[in-house]
Amino acid sequence: MNAPQAPAWFVAGTDTEVGKTFVTCALLHAFAAQGLNAVGMKPIAAGTDADGCNEDVEQLLAAMPVKPARELVNPYLFAPPIAPHIAAAEAGRAIEPGPIRTAFDALRAHADAVLVEGVGGFLVPLGPRYDAADLAQDLALPVILVVGMRLGCINHALLTRDAIAARGLPLAGWVANRIDPQMNRFEENLEALKARLPAPLLGIVPANSTPADAARGLSLPR
Repeated sequence: MNAPQAPAWFVAGTDTEVGKTFVTCALLHAFAAQGLNAVGMKPIAAGTDADGCNEDVEQLLAAMPVKPARELVNPYLFAPPIAPHIAAAEAGRAIEPGPIRTAFDALRAHADAVLVEGVGGFLVPLGPRYDAADLAQDLALPVILVVGMRLGCINHALLTRDAIAARGLPLAGWVANRIDPQMNRFEENLEALKARLPAPLLGIVPANSTPADAARGLSLPR
């Protein structure tokens, strides 16, 4: 009899720079607080420092109690901080689902839960006929949506909600990340999203918090 697979989710954002990595790290801390060994995965990352490291990947590794092999956490890494399909084309590489699936399966076999962080928004291209939504669909993962709370977030969140539904993927929950601490009418925007997103609010991430602090205010997805 095959052992049951560890649960896994795809962490998507309403846009780039809305805090997907931060929220993924906070969720990793929340799992650890429950005694669970969760691992994070950033299949595609673009942008490296002088040492060839990507900041998002380093943050995920730092938030994990057990450190998997770097190539499993991040199968595709490109140096310039640009759109991944452009970076891949300039590097003469194709982003293919096979290596990502292999790495994902390896992580899943040795973890209690896996969080797969997307890149940019939900529909960011990864190649001529492949995008981040296709990847989530290929992995057949429920989605956790990170909503960057700022002016325009309702429209971005609802468009992403519809794109997730169009791929036949369940929305497992969403996180309100206060990336603009001065946002006008925050509570009213939050209530509008709660009324329109068909999934539980897993928590609100305060501005200027750490992932470990933010984890205390998050519920784990079911």
